[in-house]
Amino acid sequence: MSQIRTRFAPSPTGYMHIGNLRTALYAYLIAKKDPNGAFLLRIEDTDQGRLVEGATDIIYDTMRACGLQHDEGPDIGGPVGPYVQSERVKSGLYMKYAKELVHKGGAHYCFCDEAHIQALREAGGDSFKYDDPCKLISLEEAEKRVEAGEPFVIRQNVPTTGTTTFNDEVFGSITVENSTLDEQVLIKSDGFPTYNFANVIDDHLMGITDVVRGMEYLSSAPKYNLLYEAFGWEIPRYIHCPPVMKDEHSKLSKRNGDASFQDLVAKGYLPGAILNYIALLGWAPETNQELYTLDELVQAFNVKRINTSGAIFDPVKLTSINGLWLRNMSLDEYTALITPYIDQAVKGDFDRRKIAAIVQPRANTLNEIPPMLDFFDEFPSYENDLYNHKKMKTNPEIALRSLKAAEEVLNNIDSWDAETLHTKLMELPARLEMKNGQVLFPLRLAITGKANTPGGAIEIAEILGKEETLRRLALSIRQLEA
Repeated sequence: MSQIRTRFAPSPTGYMHIGNLRTALYAYLIAKKDPNGAFLLRIEDTDQGRLVEGATDIIYDTMRACGLQHDEGPDIGGPVGPYVQSERVKSGLYMKYAKELVHKGGAHYCFCDEAHIQALREAGGDSFKYDDPCKLISLEEAEKRVEAGEPFVIRQNVPTTGTTTFNDEVFGSITVENSTLDEQVLIKSDGFPTYNFANVIDDHLMGITDVVRGMEYLSSAPKYNLLYEAFGWEIPRYIHCPPVMKDEHSKLSKRNGDASFQDLVAKGYLPGAILNYIALLGWAPETNQELYTLDELVQAFNVKRINTSGAIFDPVKLTSINGLWLRNMSLDEYTALITPYIDQAVKGDFDRRKIAAIVQPRANTLNEIPPMLDFFDEFPSYENDLYNHKKMKTNPEIALRSLKAAEEVLNNIDSWDAETLHTKLMELPARLEMKNGQVLFPLRLAITGKANTPGGAIEIAEILGKEETLRRLALSIRQLEA
């Protein structure tokens, strides 16, 4: 095991769940911590009844959007393919190893279908796994029945006494009584392997050294180890991750309407910010650093700092981190990113870069941007009551006086730029014996029709231009005078 090899092995059953994406991220980080490490993508589609058309493309698109580039996988190939389980089934791979396991004493043929097994289990309790009548059939007789085409499943043999101990990097050493372990089905009656069998075979054949998965599989680890031991294979390192929780009592679930990665992107969150946030769900860095690029996460990540308790998904915290990501961009990069969102609300010929400059300090998600900008194309109607502002110490009477003075100043400006606008308008408060807010707040309201806007009066006036600014200002003055 000179090379670290990890895998992300999703089932194509729908959207990319946040918990699944975090598993992929942690597996990626562990692999990339090793300069020679490899991160594999394997599609586990043995549960044919739950497959969703297009779900595999969603997996590819999500990984690509997040920068989680796999080194081997169904789309790029590799030395241990195929990387789709259904393709491996067709080759007879799992059946071959299951029959080998039967001969090694780690499993047995069972001529009851899964429904019958479940009924017997419910009727007989735990004793069923020891009293399975199929165990009384000799291997020779069982193989004759298989040759004759009799339906069968293959089930794991579990010791009836003793214990099985395994080590997990997050939860430490865990010991379970063998009497509590179920003799699980390994090969179903349709010839497909169960998840619990296929992932052990594939992990071994693909040389996986570190298995990253959800904590819900912690209870299955002893049975996996029994399979590894029966084959005489080396057991990989386990990293079981605590769940991502909706609240203290329930896990995040797409079934319950909780956000998937695709939902969050559609709501205006950046893939990098989402990845940054979910990395911190259940993992604590050694410093107080909050923002991480993917490369920085590779350097900082340590499995020993994964928590054992579930982490609650906090949309407010995610929004905060997303806002910081947006504000950390250069203005050129930010303008290129948000221009499509500006264009949703602004059809007029206004400078997109200047609009981006006033939006960047204020928008925390991309979807917040269009509603902020609806006043550029159309000057909305508004009530004069908006001029009543306790903090700014304004009312309609004060506003009318300051707006008339501002109109006179603006009419006489030839060079319409932010610097000139600022110089001329900031002379007004002293001349009128007013506070700055008593001049600038009414002016902003008078040219936007809104109490809250990105950017101040000077920035917005510059973007609107002289003609449009004076047109709106005149309308607002007439409204106040009326």
